[in-house]
Amino acid sequence: MWRMLRQVARVGIATEPAPRIDGPRSPVPAGDAGDPTAIRAEILRIMGAALAIRQVDAGSCNGCELEIHALNNPYYNIEGLGIRFVASPRHADMLLVTGPVSRNMVVALRRTYEATPAPKLVVAVGDCGCDGGVFGESYASCGRVANVIPVDVVVPGCPPPPIDILRGILAAVQRRVTG
Repeated sequence: MWRMLRQVARVGIATEPAPRIDGPRSPVPAGDAGDPTAIRAEILRIMGAALAIRQVDAGSCNGCELEIHALNNPYYNIEGLGIRFVASPRHADMLLVTGPVSRNMVVALRRTYEATPAPKLVVAVGDCGCDGGVFGESYASCGRVANVIPVDVVVPGCPPPPIDILRGILAAVQRRVTG
């Protein structure tokens, strides 16, 4: 145990700066792109409160979910940025959808979308959510999320790294302001 405590004291806090979104539509001022305080202030300015996300697995292999769960660890610390996950779509500002939409999940995904209060944002995560991935459209799959509900931002990758998912979330929040 003492060895672990010495390791923690020696290494310190192992975090990286928040992601920078390239381009003119960056949700934070250029000089503050890595400052969590500036990102939290910008989210509060845009949303009026913390960003509440409802994650929906529409038929994925759970690779994307593992990366989404990594956002909650101390390394990425999205709670510190004012972003939290909620259990009910009625409390959500954004839906984070993974996987190709299986035929069995179409009704559930539409109901979740309808239960989310307006204005709502939808982010499709992973290649399967963006374009159907290796599953595509078939007797068992509707393919990409956009075939079932409107999508604001897509985050490609199989699975995408947590930093890209965070960039997609921030891009969707910025889209609310400009859209």
